[in-house]
Amino acid sequence: MPDEKEFEAAIDRLLDPQRFSEAERMVAKAAPQLQKVLAAALAEGGWFGEPHEAETLRAATVPDPDERIATVRALLAEEARMGMMVGVAVGWALNEEMNDQSDPKGKH
Repeated sequence: MPDEKEFEAAIDRLLDPQRFSEAERMVAKAAPQLQKVLAAALAEGGWFGEPHEAETLRAATVPDPDERIATVRALLAEEARMGMMVGVAVGWALNEEMNDQSDPKGKH
């Protein structure tokens, strides 16, 4: 596992538009399969089960219109954060799998 400085340097390299656009192309090609993995991970984590449905219903039925909009926005923001975090975890795990496959000893 990389140390903090290596991690920060890697993130800085992603700021290079050329490097990031290559990653975007790769992800776009794999999007259907990655979407299945992401959906499975979110479902397994319980993110979109019964509690989520209850929270969605609660947000949609808040009587005050301004409060309802704020509640729905907060729910959407939380969903986006959760999706991004799980998506990053999926990407990280995919990278680990790819490294395991490319290293005959199974070491990183």
